[in-house]
Amino acid sequence: MYGPRVFVSMIGALAVFALATYAMNGSLWSTLVQTVLCALLLQVGYFLGVVFLIWRAARGGRRDAIETPSGKAGETEGGAIPVSRFNKPGPTNF
Repeated sequence: MYGPRVFVSMIGALAVFALATYAMNGSLWSTLVQTVLCALLLQVGYFLGVVFLIWRAARGGRRDAIETPSGKAGETEGGAIPVSRFNKPGPTNF
């Protein structure tokens, strides 16, 4: 997901939502409140979508690291389980 495109799309959707809300109820205050609530819901949905994509990618990465062409879990061609710097014990060196 490309960030700027998401924000431009979100602003466009909020503008259409605000115009429709104002046309339906005629109250500027009510339109503002409902548009802010809509913006919050869009942000929560975007956040959950990104979390899901990260979770799915991490889950697939673990599966690829565990499964081998020989079909034995936990073994690689060299016989050792690959370890990344993020799951080594001790301090993390970025």
